[in-house]
Amino acid sequence: MANINNNTADRELTISRKLKAPVALVWEVWTKPEHIAQWWGPNGFTNTIHIMDVQPGGVWDLVMHGPDGTDFKNKSVYKEIVLHKKIVFEHVAPNFIATINFEEDGGQTHINWHMLFETAEEFMRVVKTVKADVGLKQNMEKLEVYLSALKK
Repeated sequence: MANINNNTADRELTISRKLKAPVALVWEVWTKPEHIAQWWGPNGFTNTIHIMDVQPGGVWDLVMHGPDGTDFKNKSVYKEIVLHKKIVFEHVAPNFIATINFEEDGGQTHINWHMLFETAEEFMRVVKTVKADVGLKQNMEKLEVYLSALKK
């Protein structure tokens, strides 16, 4: 019998935070293009959302505009949507599955954001080339700042 290694630690990124906002608001800023365009991406990036059809099989098509003027086209397909609980999408090139879990916690929201790359090689390439690990942290920080501004 073949020994199959299902360990994914060498091809995943994860970040968790407790956000000072109710889950309904956090969900809204994740699923409405007018909100996500304001905070998505690393520091200095802006976004143009072409399509954001948040339902299983729906497409999310956007362009991230880098601070140096470089455009980065992104396309994802939503795989699973559970209202106020979970968003799963598959990003195309580089290939990864993003799973975002939301949990209400006394008027705040615990969020767990997990990215699983297709291969360890793809993971290393993306982390080294575009610093996806740093970008993920910056993305979460921008989300926190955006949420605090909305609550004021």
